[in-house]
Amino acid sequence: MAIEDVPDNMLAAQVIQYNEPYAFNTVPTPTSLSEYDLLLKVKVASLCHTDSMVSAGTFSTKLPCTASHEGCGEVVALGPSVKDFQKGDRVMAGIPYNRCGHCPDCLGPAEFKHYCPNLEGHLGVTTHGAFAEYMLADARESSRIPDTVTYETAAPMACAGITIWGGLVNAGLKAGETVALVGAGGGLGHLGCQFAKALGLQIVGIDARDQGLDLARSSGAHVVIDARIGKEKVVEEVHKVTDGKGVDSALTISDAPDAAALACALTKMHGTMIQIAQPPEVSVPFHELIFRDIRIHGSLISPRLKSESIRMLDFVADHRITVKTNPFFGLKEIPHMVELAHSGKMAGKGVVIIDEDEIRKEKERRGVS
Repeated sequence: MAIEDVPDNMLAAQVIQYNEPYAFNTVPTPTSLSEYDLLLKVKVASLCHTDSMVSAGTFSTKLPCTASHEGCGEVVALGPSVKDFQKGDRVMAGIPYNRCGHCPDCLGPAEFKHYCPNLEGHLGVTTHGAFAEYMLADARESSRIPDTVTYETAAPMACAGITIWGGLVNAGLKAGETVALVGAGGGLGHLGCQFAKALGLQIVGIDARDQGLDLARSSGAHVVIDARIGKEKVVEEVHKVTDGKGVDSALTISDAPDAAALACALTKMHGTMIQIAQPPEVSVPFHELIFRDIRIHGSLISPRLKSESIRMLDFVADHRITVKTNPFFGLKEIPHMVELAHSGKMAGKGVVIIDEDEIRKEKERRGVS
């Protein structure tokens, strides 16, 4: 069914074959809306490490699939059961799409609803995502963007932001306690440093790249350690700043093969390591679990996804959290963004400005050149 002022077709960057570059296809605009759908005119979308996993076939994604699970835009149409959004709202798209509503996770505590095994999909992972001029999002998982938060900041928050925020929520730390971020200088890590600092935590940032170490430091890490000095020396340095105990909790953001083991070694006895990265295997020496009682907690996006997303975006606005972005203009610039990301030289997040006119106007309203 046609929607006023919405074109019948749109441009989308899609995975059409595993381990091949994105294809740019003209596809029908999704104008048939389900009960809780939002149709967004996409303003900005961003690149995540998970996108490379989708392209590699890790999730057995049905192809073709429009890429990117980090997107935001303006509401141009709403499903019949949507009550808490209206046309014109600025929205960060939540990743889960169309939960079943009747499984134990959907009917259970809010912490677990996003684990629904009967989801229609995760945007940009197992169903169409944000590398397009328009996208569908589930209103029950999506959040209104505060007026003071730009689209360029909001897009990376849809995954990188809420995922590292969720890791900190799962860690359950109090102001004054110490957290280690293993992979502190990446897209998630530099946001984690800023969040943790604003929450009053002491931060140990660990990375294995010069630009990553610099970004962790500039993002608020109190202590920055180069992982390339080796596990034993990293642990020694951490013990120097924690009275020999280790950190209260560690978040593993890096998917390096030894990252999880390092994170556990940094953590105090009976402490918790939060596993966020998604390497093929998570390998930890048995003595960390058995003799030191380190608990490993896997963290997917965030518990209480809707309410924590709103809380995070308000926190971003209140504490002026910033995203180190590498902007590219127009969907057809995505291959250059992917090339930079895969080179290992990208500091922060790669973002694609899809609605260039709107972003220019947004900057003009804020007095930014």
